[in-house]
Amino acid sequence: MKELVCTTCGVQIESTETVPSQCPICTEYRQYVSPKGQTWTTLEEMVQSNTYQNDVSQEEQGLSSIKTVPSFAIGQTAYVVQGGNFNVLWDCITYLDPQTIETIQAMGGIDAIALSHPHYYSTQVEWAETFGAKIYIHEDDKQWVTRPSDRMIFWSGESFELAEGFILHRVGGHFKGATILEWENRNDGKGVLLTGDIVRVVADRNWVSFMYSYPNFIPLPATTVERMAAQLNDIRFDRVYDAFHRVIMEGADKAIQRSAKRYVDALNGVLFDT
Repeated sequence: MKELVCTTCGVQIESTETVPSQCPICTEYRQYVSPKGQTWTTLEEMVQSNTYQNDVSQEEQGLSSIKTVPSFAIGQTAYVVQGGNFNVLWDCITYLDPQTIETIQAMGGIDAIALSHPHYYSTQVEWAETFGAKIYIHEDDKQWVTRPSDRMIFWSGESFELAEGFILHRVGGHFKGATILEWENRNDGKGVLLTGDIVRVVADRNWVSFMYSYPNFIPLPATTVERMAAQLNDIRFDRVYDAFHRVIMEGADKAIQRSAKRYVDALNGVLFDT
C-alpha cells in the first residue's frame, strides 16, 4: 500500500494495512478536520491526475520559492536556499513531480531539508530520498513525525548550524520545537530570515503576527511572544520570507519588534478600548 497523504494538511503518513480514520496532524487544536470528513490521496495519484504543477521562481540570488498550482492542502511555499556548496530546502510541500526534480537538480540539488514545524512535514521523506538529503527537525517536535525515516536528524538546544551560513533557531510559539532559518550575510550582509508561519507576515507588510493556531484563531500568551521577540532581537537580519510568499524586504527586524509589542498590548488590553 502506498503512503497516504491527508488532503486537508498535505502530510504523508506511514503505510498501514488499513486506511486510518483520522489524520494525527489534523485532529489537534492547531489544525482541523475538513467539514466534509477525512479524505486521503497519494503522491502517485496527484502526479497521475495531471492537475498540479510546481511554480519554481527565483526570489533573489540564491533563493527560489516553490509553490504548488492550483493550491493543495495548506498551500504553503517552500524555498530552496543555495549556499556556496550546500543547498537547503526550507519547509516542504506535498507535490513532487519529475519536472520539479529536474529543475532542482539543475540548481545543484538539495543537501538538507529543514522544517519549521509539523504542518509542513508533507512528503518530506519522498523529497529526502529523491535528493539524498538529510531532514532536520527539532527534537521537541519528534512526536509529530507521521512517517519516520533514518534520514531524520533530531537536533536539540536553541540553535544548530546546518552548514556555513545556515543556522536553525528554535523559537517555539506555534509548536514547542518551532524553528526559523537564519541565512547569514545575505541581503548585502544584512541577513535574511525564513520563518514559515512561526512569524507570519500579515496583509500590511510592515507588520507580522504570531499564533498558536491560525485556522482556529487561538493566540499565543503575551509572555511567549515577548520571549520570542527577545530571541529574534539577538539575530542579525533585515529581510523576512514567510510560508505564504509574503516578504518584508527591509527593516524586518524592527517590524517584528514593534509587532510583538502591539500583539502583547492587544492581549493586555492597552492597545484599544472596545
